[in-house]
Amino acid sequence: MSPPEDLELEYRSFSLPLAEPLETADGTIESRDGFLVRLVDDGAPGGTGPGDGSVVGYGEATPLSGWTESREGCQRALERARDAIRSGGPSEALEAVDRQVAARHALALALADLQATRESTPLYRYLGQGPMVGRVPINATIGDGSPAETADAVRTAVDRGFDCCKLKVGLRSVDADIERVRRVRETVGDGVELRADANEAWTYEEARSAIDAFGDLGLSILEQPLPAGALEGHAALRDLRTGVSVALDEGLLEHGVDAICDAEAADVVVLKPMALGGIDVARKVAAWLTELDITPLVTTTIDGVVARTGAVHLAAAIPDVPACGLATGDLLATDLGRDPVLFEKGSAVVPQAKGLGVGDVWGER
Repeated sequence: MSPPEDLELEYRSFSLPLAEPLETADGTIESRDGFLVRLVDDGAPGGTGPGDGSVVGYGEATPLSGWTESREGCQRALERARDAIRSGGPSEALEAVDRQVAARHALALALADLQATRESTPLYRYLGQGPMVGRVPINATIGDGSPAETADAVRTAVDRGFDCCKLKVGLRSVDADIERVRRVRETVGDGVELRADANEAWTYEEARSAIDAFGDLGLSILEQPLPAGALEGHAALRDLRTGVSVALDEGLLEHGVDAICDAEAADVVVLKPMALGGIDVARKVAAWLTELDITPLVTTTIDGVVARTGAVHLAAAIPDVPACGLATGDLLATDLGRDPVLFEKGSAVVPQAKGLGVGDVWGER
């Protein structure tokens, strides 16, 4: 990455209410609060920014409890980045926020957006230097509910064009979750890919009981069935050879790729760009995982449109990426701007405009 010098970094806070409150292990989320970042190079030719000849790059920092720094820590980091980019340029600014992953995500995304815009190329091609990608596959996420409610929700998603659905499990007994998956499979048949995400909810014995039953029901991926620290337990679940791939999400942040590989603890690893510190970091991790024969897939953390669109570009930069968790905009009641990504027939249509393609989100509010 070699963005121009003499950049100005600006940021402003936002609060995006959710369409409905979301219950999590860390409490109820009613809004997503963070910072919109804008980088401006007023001396660049052929620009699109606020001044004549300027180029702009946008980023987003949306902290999430348990995954990133606090909102206060994020703001302090952005202040450091603003000072550092004036005195030392992009590299010094990135170094100033290296330990604050949400702030670094915003800065790295803005730098990448700015440079891809300068090069008149879509962001995914700037990240991956690969061929044109028109679409990336996506999954629908189905929350907790009774067997009948879950089956109805999956049927609705399938009617909307999704052929991959991820069910949230772990809030009920294992037997109840097995029954939910069974009812869904009976309802939609074998043509729909089903996954489950337990969010660290189970003991090893519970997870073993679940994965044995899920194998018979044709579940493709079981995500984070055990606590993040239980690499050996996840490896033991893989050794059962049930046909269900074991995915790690929280486990990646706790252990890193090397430890996961050494323990042979995962078939799939989930990449959350906001939690990893940027789409540049996530892209490198994806390439590393692929070399190790571990499948990377991309999800968001209920982000605004700037970060979500960045995640879509990241997924498009990963060859043969499986269905990703990118269709989360509907969880928000309001957003930072117009969503440039069209979701249809179980896929995200990748923006082909230069850079992110989100337009002038700075002037939206």
